[in-house]
Amino acid sequence: MSDRFFLNYRDSARRRRDHTPLARRLMQPSERTITSRQLRQDIVSLAGLIGRPVLNQAGDEVGQVADLLAKVHGGETYPLVTGVVMRVGRRRAFLDASAIDRLHRRSVTLRTARLDLREFERREGEVLLARDILDHQLVDTDEIQVIRAADLYLAQVGDPIHLVGVDVSLQTLLRRLGPWRFRWHPTPDRVIDWAAIESFGADSAEAPAAVKLRTPHNALRKLRPAELADVLEGLGRPGRQEVIDSLGHDLAADALEEMEPQELTALLREVEPDQAAELIARMEPDEAVDALRDLSDEERSVLLARMPQQVQRELTRLLGYPGDEAAGIMTTVLACASPDETVAQVSQRLAEQALHRTEIDSVAVLDDDGRLLGDVSAFDLLVSDGSQRLGDLISTGGTLMTLRPEDDLDTVATELVESRRSSLLVVDDDGRPLGRILSDDVLDALVPGHGRLHFPRLLQ
Repeated sequence: MSDRFFLNYRDSARRRRDHTPLARRLMQPSERTITSRQLRQDIVSLAGLIGRPVLNQAGDEVGQVADLLAKVHGGETYPLVTGVVMRVGRRRAFLDASAIDRLHRRSVTLRTARLDLREFERREGEVLLARDILDHQLVDTDEIQVIRAADLYLAQVGDPIHLVGVDVSLQTLLRRLGPWRFRWHPTPDRVIDWAAIESFGADSAEAPAAVKLRTPHNALRKLRPAELADVLEGLGRPGRQEVIDSLGHDLAADALEEMEPQELTALLREVEPDQAAELIARMEPDEAVDALRDLSDEERSVLLARMPQQVQRELTRLLGYPGDEAAGIMTTVLACASPDETVAQVSQRLAEQALHRTEIDSVAVLDDDGRLLGDVSAFDLLVSDGSQRLGDLISTGGTLMTLRPEDDLDTVATELVESRRSSLLVVDDDGRPLGRILSDDVLDALVPGHGRLHFPRLLQ
């Protein structure tokens, strides 16, 4: 998909006997930066076009380019330019793209000398390229980074005009700050294929609803939570809100769990309280408690009051434990089984808890009174016969290592290392499991302010 435009353009250029085709070869994902000499001769700089004359068929100037419109969120890989906003004296008039004959670097030529000028009124789904995208934030979904559009590049394919790339180079910013007479000349040292870009609505309160995202950001939804966290941390407030809205609560909550603590706190304060409460309620309990601890007492109370009662009670209980003790960093998401259950039965139940897969790496085997008998790792389940009983998988050699709720972080870390396990259970005085502490929970607690440190786990 990302190469279709370049193939079509090349074929169209040959039909027009154009000796400067857009690209001689397909651009691979690792070679998205456009630097070919042929491309330099074909693309038009949006920044350089603003303020340039609009000419009628006779070559007379009828106005100046104020902006171009395109349906950026219309589903096209390379959005079509739908019109020109033209400044005529003190008026801002609109011309449909069908009136354009040729798009030049320093002018726009129309098909006719007769003009049907209308007052500019943005149509549904249209975006003003200079006003809403130029100098705004974008997400490069190939390199997983937030970038800023220093310039946008356009290319004409027969009659239609397409938005084909975004320039993110410092050289282009310097070019735009330089003498006006040189700004029309593109400097595409770092131009990213538009197919790899997710755009966001303008961060101005005056931007109409049509600018905002109308369909899910499919490319963003394919990113891992940690990658989405990087994107959220790089965006400004409007972009963050739009990404969260497009992801859905569950995926957004997963991404929030991976954010730097200070960035997460800022985000929770930016969104509406109802949305913040919903997101925290969908986070894993230990991560939710960490997020709540970083808020003020008043902010915490407001969000807890907006959560379902069951979640509110559970998080309030966990908040009652000191943050520097075992119970204060444990997750209460537990997979439990009886010794008579088979591997197949337990595996089926685990499959139904896919939302909590990052919190479950073992299954606690309990007796009829809920006391801990053993802890079976996900690996042991994976390599065991489906008909085997969990009681048969419990190790009989040595003492099962567990933690007490009041154990400090040094004790937790020491026990975890000595056990050679990726997690340990926290039990009460009667040996009943209260929660589980995973390796990355310990690292998060021991290295505050350095973000979330997560290891890949089985079943993930």
